[in-house]
Amino acid sequence: MSTVIGVDVGGTFTDLVSYDAETGEITVAKRPTTPEAPEIGVLAAVDAAAGAGLLERCSYFVHGTTVGLNALLERRGATVGLITTEGFRDVLEIRRGDRDDPYDLFWTPPPPLVPRRLRREARERIAHDGTTVRDLAPADVLAAAEVFRAEGVDAVAVVLINAYANPAHELRARDLLREAGFAGEVSLSHEVSGEYREYERTTTTVVDAFVRRRMGPYLHNLDRELHRRGFSGRLLVTRSGGGAFTLAEAAARPFETILSGPVAGAAATARVARALGIRSAVVADVGGTSFDTALIEDARLPLLFQGEVEGLPLQSPWADVRSVGAGGGSVAYVDAGGLLRVGPRSAGAVPGPACYQRGGAEPTVTDAALHLGMIIPGPMSGGVVLSAERAAEALKPLAGPSGLAGTDAVAEGVVRIAAAHMAQAVRGVSVDRGADPRSAAIVAFGGAGPLFGCLLADELGVDQVVVPPNAGNFSAVGLMQADIVRSAARTLVRALDDAGLEEIAGTAATLFARLAERDGAVPAHDGAAAVPADAEEAVAVRELDLDLRYRGQEHTLTVRAEPGDDAAMIRERFATAYHRSYGHELTDPLEVVTVRATLRVPMRAEHELVPAPPAEEEPGREIRLWSFRRRAFAATRAVPRAALDGPAEGPLVLVEPTATTYVDEGFTVEAHPSGCLLITRNAPSGIAAAEGAARTEASSR
Repeated sequence: MSTVIGVDVGGTFTDLVSYDAETGEITVAKRPTTPEAPEIGVLAAVDAAAGAGLLERCSYFVHGTTVGLNALLERRGATVGLITTEGFRDVLEIRRGDRDDPYDLFWTPPPPLVPRRLRREARERIAHDGTTVRDLAPADVLAAAEVFRAEGVDAVAVVLINAYANPAHELRARDLLREAGFAGEVSLSHEVSGEYREYERTTTTVVDAFVRRRMGPYLHNLDRELHRRGFSGRLLVTRSGGGAFTLAEAAARPFETILSGPVAGAAATARVARALGIRSAVVADVGGTSFDTALIEDARLPLLFQGEVEGLPLQSPWADVRSVGAGGGSVAYVDAGGLLRVGPRSAGAVPGPACYQRGGAEPTVTDAALHLGMIIPGPMSGGVVLSAERAAEALKPLAGPSGLAGTDAVAEGVVRIAAAHMAQAVRGVSVDRGADPRSAAIVAFGGAGPLFGCLLADELGVDQVVVPPNAGNFSAVGLMQADIVRSAARTLVRALDDAGLEEIAGTAATLFARLAERDGAVPAHDGAAAVPADAEEAVAVRELDLDLRYRGQEHTLTVRAEPGDDAAMIRERFATAYHRSYGHELTDPLEVVTVRATLRVPMRAEHELVPAPPAEEEPGREIRLWSFRRRAFAATRAVPRAALDGPAEGPLVLVEPTATTYVDEGFTVEAHPSGCLLITRNAPSGIAAAEGAARTEASSR
């Protein structure tokens, strides 16, 4: 078995890509997402692509899922009870005592996932060094179990102070719950997070308990249905911090899958950047519901070690991918002041944009792009037939209230506003972090990403856009390329000196040993070892990161510690990162706060870029296409992507089964030997140049 399948569940479509390393056969499929039961959409994509025994030849089925994320966003998870140390009952509501938005007078924190009546205290105390100050009172845990039984609690989070330093009391609490007859899920904070900060660790453990009830059954049901269709390989699930782990680990640590879907496209972009020698790349992943972006530098995924969803912090490796509600399904409307607005609400998969002819009547970005000729009417992948008439009918009512001169102007405005939202998100991951996006290349993918490459280039002043092979299903390609990754962290506050490095090395060795034990202890469905037998000879790569700060500071920066580094080398690396983030550096002593260990098993990958499947030769067709630089329609052509021969000047569109690439006037597109499309931005001309000059003059006043 040599085939790998990647399946990405988006807000509108579920994408599949398979690649057989022996034969080179590529299969792609796209089917509408089924939000109420995502596995139905996944299986539909599998059935559409499986054909002659694809699943039977599959070694790894790698899945990016939004089940955990949606459970949090919709607040549809388990009924959770919390057992915590006496005096810490209200940490979920006290939070950090600050405001997420200090300028919003009406800001209120999100409601806690556990109501106060289900937060129970236990008398006990562990010191920061792991010594026992006060033994656990069993009666308090048993009393909590009675409350949970009466309230119908499905899962319990046990978060005792400093449990990461000594888990004895948490383990005893779990045993007492079982003795009292509690049969639901139990999440222990020391197993979820080995870091300090009680609020963040409590929230992470509660989230883990909250999403378990949906994640576990979903993954096991999917695995069972795949095996019924002939699958005999391993089901892997992507992590929020990149890489993938086994089904059993995903069910045991569901909090690590919250950002499972969006991270795959960013990881695939890093591979594109490496293959093309691009030092800095902007991710531009436009789906039906959202725009996801990240800044890839030196072909490395931008990684944080704390994420946030709806105001809830999560202590977990977290790819720095930002999302905004600007996708193909984003709904356009006119607000009370007569201004045209776009998103964040989306038409989603059901009913979808008006042009899908599936019951949707509200105008969306897809309707606007179709009206402007950026998308070709008629059948598209996923069984959808696009209607230009329905799109125009949906857009027309916005003209009067917005004061725009007709449907053409409305459609242009909708697309431009969506592009402006996307550009602002890009600035958030670049300019706000001290990086200049103008020196980067935009890598545009997703079902609608290649439509917006040229518009984003003009908005941001970027000169190159890259559209990778399999652009519409590119996140699924990233899933196929995911390494097997496990990580663990432990808070250890020590000075960064030779003595401190010795203790850090000991802690790191312990963490790596635990990760290796977790690897051997987690079986696949057939009882085999969890690490793939054919993954680069199963050679695990160890990665060590340190959270550092100047002594006396509160917040940290994370830097990589390489084998053989001494304290001076690590300090120099930290000083460079600190100067980039804050514009200066200090001479104060450094201290380590947290030690982070990652065990990575590279998957076999003969290609940095998975080639697109062979396309049928089709003639181009004449179309009427809107040019945003001319602000007028132009007579041009739609060319099959596979038929592009030599450089071509815009305006034109390039069509393929799962995406359409829009090339505006003033841009040149050509095919790269890797299979990527390279779009070069030429000097602005005409109205675009005048508008750019006007903006420059206005900003200088």
